[in-house]
Amino acid sequence: MELYIFRHGRTVWNAQRKIQGDTDIALAKEGIDMAKAVAEKIADIHFDAIYSSPLQRAYETACILRGSRALEVIKDDRLRELNFGVLEGTSFDNIQNSACDRRYSVFFTQPELYERPEGGESLEELTDRAADFLKDLKAKYHGDERIMIVAHGAMNKALLKNIRGLEMKDFWAGQLQHNCAAAIVRIDGSHYEMIDENKVFYE
Repeated sequence: MELYIFRHGRTVWNAQRKIQGDTDIALAKEGIDMAKAVAEKIADIHFDAIYSSPLQRAYETACILRGSRALEVIKDDRLRELNFGVLEGTSFDNIQNSACDRRYSVFFTQPELYERPEGGESLEELTDRAADFLKDLKAKYHGDERIMIVAHGAMNKALLKNIRGLEMKDFWAGQLQHNCAAAIVRIDGSHYEMIDENKVFYE
């Protein structure tokens, strides 16, 4: 089984460096244009199924990437982005500035110490959702199927954490995925091969 794990296109909140999380933000024009450019580049790649987060920025990206393929974009609630609770809509400085609350400022540097904000989720809960999704995917597809998944920055890292068997401290290992870029990974039983961690098709 081969997975193309895409991050959604760019949104206004991405440009403003706002924490989106579970807030349902639409694609910006730039994000739509990104997705259209990628769709052209991958038009000849065969996919057997397409799964998406139900949040509109991901689902709209998936619908554009589908192109003319006669495939349903299957919404799966487990692919939603990490819920940041009270931090949503605020600046990423809230979890990147060492002067901020240490429970949150360790998000990128020491993810194993990150604590759930009020009304939000922990990274452990996010990882569990990703693991449950992957378990069902592996149970359904057993051969050379190629699956497109369109989700979010932290969710996609949670998927890769499970695939690679990483510890929580290594949650952010590798590159932070660009908007509309894909992590491409081949899975054969308990073995995996990372083809590309941050494939940008539109450049």
